[in-house]
Amino acid sequence: MDAPAGHRDPHGRHGGVVLPARPEPIAFDPATTVLIVVDVQNAYASPDGYLDRAGFDVSGTGPVIARIARAVAAARAAGIGILWFQNGWDPAYAEAGGPGSPNWHKSNALKTMRRNPEVNAQLLAKGSWDYALVDALAPEPGDIVMGKPRYSGFYNTPLDSTLRARGATTLVFTGIATNVCVESTLRDGFHREYFGIVLADATHQAGPESLQHGALANIETFFGWVSDVASFEAALAAGPHAAVDAVGVDMAG
Repeated sequence: MDAPAGHRDPHGRHGGVVLPARPEPIAFDPATTVLIVVDVQNAYASPDGYLDRAGFDVSGTGPVIARIARAVAAARAAGIGILWFQNGWDPAYAEAGGPGSPNWHKSNALKTMRRNPEVNAQLLAKGSWDYALVDALAPEPGDIVMGKPRYSGFYNTPLDSTLRARGATTLVFTGIATNVCVESTLRDGFHREYFGIVLADATHQAGPESLQHGALANIETFFGWVSDVASFEAALAAGPHAAVDAVGVDMAG
């Protein structure tokens, strides 16, 4: 059955996986979708990591990591590509920029090291424990692992060309921090014509919980869609032939 007028897929296809989301359901093709796991590193998720040392609460990251693992497993089973980001810099921090860079002034990792010289060259340095992905999550052959030197995964990385080479049009986001690197990357993707979906319960904020709510509200209002892991799992399990007509959504992918 054709989708009703005004609700056709922008790429000329019909059907697809229909995901309940805010502000409205969205349909996507798993073949043109990539699940992005943003910066689930010891730095951002583990006690004694950078965020913890900088005074941010990381006590709630355990359940988030478990839900990310579920999302990764569901995506992998559906043939969705997995991309893992790691944020950080070379051990000499040349990539972080010096006093002439706003990053030098705003990065809490760099500020923490300047206040506490004993942890210098430990935080977010490539090759360090802090930089590594948490033990509970591990890329598999065929996954993409990509470093990034700033909050947005599109800045000074091959992300855009890598996604376009795969024919990707839909990006499903999980990871840390919702209000920093997740939102920054989704926003940049929006400006590059990618459909961005956040699985809210598979993300965690840096700072008070109000920042999580604010980031998600901003995303669903202006830049993308917000859903959850259980809905993602159920939508993929239902298969790619759900009736887009019934929910009146366009196809992203």
